[in-house]
Amino acid sequence: MYVGATQPFPHREVDVSMAAGSSPDFDLIVLGAGTGGYTAAFRAAQLGMRVALVDSSKIGGTCLHVGCIPTKALLESSELFARLKKAKDFGIVLEGTPGFDYSVMAARRDQVVKRMWTGLKGLVDKNKVTWIAGRARLDGPTTIRVAGVGADGAPAGGDRVVTAKDVIIATGSRVKSLPGLVPDGRRIITSDDVTTKAELPKSIAIIGAGAVGSEFASFYHDLGVAVTLLEYLPGIIPLEDKDASSALERSFSRRGIKVMTKARFDTKSVKVDLEGVTLSVGPEGGAAEELRVEQLLVATGRAPNTEDLGLEKLAVELERGFIKVDGWMHTAEPHVYAIGDVIGGLMLAHVAAHEGIVAVHEIAGEGPEAIDYDHQPRATYTHPQVASIGLTEQQCIERGIAIKKGVFNFAADAKAVIIGETEGFAKVIADAETDEVLGVHLVGPNVTDLIAEAALGMTLEATAWEIGAATHPHPTLAEVLGEAAMAVAGRQINS
Repeated sequence: MYVGATQPFPHREVDVSMAAGSSPDFDLIVLGAGTGGYTAAFRAAQLGMRVALVDSSKIGGTCLHVGCIPTKALLESSELFARLKKAKDFGIVLEGTPGFDYSVMAARRDQVVKRMWTGLKGLVDKNKVTWIAGRARLDGPTTIRVAGVGADGAPAGGDRVVTAKDVIIATGSRVKSLPGLVPDGRRIITSDDVTTKAELPKSIAIIGAGAVGSEFASFYHDLGVAVTLLEYLPGIIPLEDKDASSALERSFSRRGIKVMTKARFDTKSVKVDLEGVTLSVGPEGGAAEELRVEQLLVATGRAPNTEDLGLEKLAVELERGFIKVDGWMHTAEPHVYAIGDVIGGLMLAHVAAHEGIVAVHEIAGEGPEAIDYDHQPRATYTHPQVASIGLTEQQCIERGIAIKKGVFNFAADAKAVIIGETEGFAKVIADAETDEVLGVHLVGPNVTDLIAEAALGMTLEATAWEIGAATHPHPTLAEVLGEAAMAVAGRQINS
């Protein structure tokens, strides 16, 4: 995984595995066509490189086909349904009680995915990128053997060997379960199952309350499913600021989602039958109770796809299965770069895309700045939403940074009152001496869009006062960020 921009891997000039006088087939070969991979390929082509993009599956990868996009399409449906149930509060009269057809929701999810996939296929041609369908393995640092596959993913066409000046590994990740807990796609499921099938249980237990588990908890609850959310750590969305974690947990509990943190259970206690799943679970140090649900969703993280790539032949270094890189995406093997989930870290699609752009501009010799992970935004599409960038308050304390902070609640924002979504807050953390913004944490309506302002501000090294001084239109949800930024100096207007 990422080892720090101040620790670049030493590089030496090496033979690129081609006979003297020969030229490579491509300037760059990208292994993996997820968000990071196709972004890198398209940018490289824009810079004039001859590029090949290799994948055994469809372009778009996990995010498009079984991750971000289908999940958010489902969440859009469930949140709209939840709002419709409050239509009377807005003076809108609906005949009868609002209902839904989950098969239609699933069909719309699939239509969204197909539309985006079709667009990406067009961009391959537009950017003159060579698409190679197959499973890639490195025969050397810049020599790739591709086992061809057909449209169904089955072997087809034999092997093809291609060479390049440089290679980017962007092979992504896959869902992982807990030892002894084997998903069957029916009773014990993963996020892949939710994003590809059209079945809705009456009750579900979700193991893991990170972004994925929490999003599905919110989704299922809004559709009337009885949800139990289990988290091993002391708080849900544990990577976020503690104030955000606490706010979301309170919201979930008020809505009727059963949340258990510090949850403990033995996978051996999990029993599956024709009617559902039974497990014994309880809080750390407390008595366990039997929980019976129709389905058990395992959302306990992802594993990198680094097996069978031929990395054992190279100087590429691994840590817990993830590829180690520096801030410019170099691996320890010259001419071999890695980006996206396969290097660990934040494991977010937009971060993978940024890593791909950094890697390509480094390959092009343009001297890009090393990626700064403290300036990468994070977004969780629960209801209410959670978004953040930079350091949490706890991280500032751990690093010994003196801070000042400002907080502004959505309850005091006119637009939030107008739309009937007043849960949550904006929190701005700034350096106590310089006023430079160190972190922004948002919980509330549409905050996954609002965080972009903070991302721009931090990229430009803005101070809290500069963000607060920028005019925010009224009435808008964006005003909460401006007010929180002014609150750092105790000068907020509306609270």
